[in-house]
Amino acid sequence: MLSSAILLGPQRRVKTVCDAVAELVPQDRRPLAAITAGWEEREPETDELVAHLGRSLQNLDVWARVERIFASDSELFEAMRGRHDTLRKMQELYRMRLLGLMDPLLELHRRDDDPELLEPERAEALGLVRALDTEHQKRVAEVHRRFEAKWRPLERPAVQRERDAIARQLEQASCLLIAGGHVGVLLHRMRLFDVLGLWGDRPVIAWSAGAMVLCERIVLFHDSPPQGSNYPEIMEAGFGAVGAFVALPHAIHRLRLEDQRSMGVLARRFAPAHCALLDRGAHFQWDGREWTATDGSRVLDPTDGRPREVSA
Repeated sequence: MLSSAILLGPQRRVKTVCDAVAELVPQDRRPLAAITAGWEEREPETDELVAHLGRSLQNLDVWARVERIFASDSELFEAMRGRHDTLRKMQELYRMRLLGLMDPLLELHRRDDDPELLEPERAEALGLVRALDTEHQKRVAEVHRRFEAKWRPLERPAVQRERDAIARQLEQASCLLIAGGHVGVLLHRMRLFDVLGLWGDRPVIAWSAGAMVLCERIVLFHDSPPQGSNYPEIMEAGFGAVGAFVALPHAIHRLRLEDQRSMGVLARRFAPAHCALLDRGAHFQWDGREWTATDGSRVLDPTDGRPREVSA
């Protein structure tokens, strides 16, 4: 687990990474290292970020490196594609079961009957959802364990070459920046190289999907997706590099924050982790033991579901 990390809201319109760098590594002028693999084909487009930072930045080119590996190691490519298909099917089945549990849980919270009757039912219904979340996360972890045991990606020459190059870049860096984008692509490509293992316990700044992958579990959420209503769901375990924290980027656009019952259920479902609303300007700092935040940063209060401002 990291002893120093800062998790931020989206950086597209209001950039705060420079301030975070000044906070974590104020005197260290060595280059910064960046992972922008979640941007996929747009991975090299870091000019705007470099201009904002005003200092040297080394892009680790994680997405491009994996593309080169796929071109030279078709066996690994097919294996990873097969794992992706398996995970997608597992997510669909989990989502189906989750729907059957979340509907009655929320209905119980909408009712206004005798609390002595309701509260045990609500607690039991929430326990069933939490148990399903845990079960799904364990099953996904087992898929990854079997994949690693069978294919041993870190022992394959193409992976070793690219990983060694990443390690050389990281040796020169003062701080690791992890940008957002596609959370699944970012997570799995970082995992292929064990980037955080190479980095060790040194400062990390991450935002949006980059913040999500650092958490103990990755929660996908959108109350009004294009395909229709959906409930927050576990994707899989993240890297567990920070303490109890659920990163919810763009929450103001993706969650019905005015629905206190649903937000209260969301906060209690993942408690004791903080459900942090990583909206524009959010700034949470982890010191290896506890979380602090700048004024204006918000979490969901598990007692009443309201967004609550926190500060240092």
